[in-house]
Amino acid sequence: MRNNKKSILLVMSCAAVFGFLATASPAFAAGSEQTLYNFCNHGDNCAGIFPSGGLIFDTAGNLYSTTSQGGTSNEGTVFELMPNGGVWTEQTLYNFCSAANCADGSSPYGGVIFDTAGNLYGTTLGGGAYGQGTVFELVNNNGTWTEKVLHSFTGGDDGGAPDAGLVIDAGGNLYGTTFSGGAYHSGTVFELIPNNGTWTEKALHWFKAGAKPDCALVLDRSGNIYGTTADGGIYGYGSVFELIPANGHWIEKVIHSFNINSKGGYALFSGVILDSSGNLYGTTSRGGAFNGGTAFELTPGNGSWTLRILVAFKPIQSAPVELSGLILGKSGNLYGTTRFGGAHFYGSVFELIPNNGTWSEKLLFSFNQTDGEAPWNVILDASGNLYGTTENGGTYGYGTVFEVTP
Repeated sequence: MRNNKKSILLVMSCAAVFGFLATASPAFAAGSEQTLYNFCNHGDNCAGIFPSGGLIFDTAGNLYSTTSQGGTSNEGTVFELMPNGGVWTEQTLYNFCSAANCADGSSPYGGVIFDTAGNLYGTTLGGGAYGQGTVFELVNNNGTWTEKVLHSFTGGDDGGAPDAGLVIDAGGNLYGTTFSGGAYHSGTVFELIPNNGTWTEKALHWFKAGAKPDCALVLDRSGNIYGTTADGGIYGYGSVFELIPANGHWIEKVIHSFNINSKGGYALFSGVILDSSGNLYGTTSRGGAFNGGTAFELTPGNGSWTLRILVAFKPIQSAPVELSGLILGKSGNLYGTTRFGGAHFYGSVFELIPNNGTWSEKLLFSFNQTDGEAPWNVILDASGNLYGTTENGGTYGYGTVFEVTP
């Protein structure tokens, strides 16, 4: 376990969750793992420590993400990993807190995304003009990356402490969440709108009753926004919500409120994903039939949504099962990670497989600490290989980038 000055906040963040995975299927690894990079805090070849966000690919197959600490000021980095003949080389694109009083931002937890021009965008939990976090852009000019703060949060109506990644629409507008701030001090959904080199921030929704969203959003083809809250909803145990644009305003609709007394589970520490039919998939970290969390599907129909539990997980020695978000494979299988658990209790990568209306769980890989510990979300390449980061473990104990071949 890391000793992190931000660990209290991270317990509630999208992927910073802890638990053990007990599976209904046999507990053996069905895939092979390769450690692509070990993070470290000394020397010229270190790219920061404690990678915190999910990975993304560019068109050349390079990987990009963030570390929450490390770098020249120990306030986090944006890094790139480049493959060459089976060897991966790291390049630090930006070190945060390089400006006075960390006006450029500090502690990027949410990873980065690309626009169509190849610029990178992300958020920082802290720093900025008011110390409440930022949205930033990194622009590549012949191999040199320049950082620009697009918005500094005040902690007021515009929100504060964004610790999740962003999404971008076809018009280049950015969308995200803040963990705090807003009119009711329970977080926001915001939009950043570009106009001739400047950006305007707009709070689309203010959450109430301690909902505090801190997971990345997803957009559908109609421009509706979907996301989750770990708390809040009708029963106070988490929700999946939709924001619908209407004549310049946004209307919030709670798709499903989770209940501690139901078999659907509760405590959503990750976002949801959409399939091509408009169904949503996600995970809960507690509750369910065995009180170990669930993987679920929400299906729209006639103006309402139907919840279906795909897999109910079992805890080990009463420890909660707490899961990452899911990703969808080409064959309709779902993939995810557990922060701890697996054969060695240092985390795992799993697959959920549909079969005639039922779903089964398959353990693909168990981490053993030397190859990483506490994995974050995974992504898929065109060949079906999975890539992700672990926040801890590896050669130096500061996390890894890994590949799992099912």
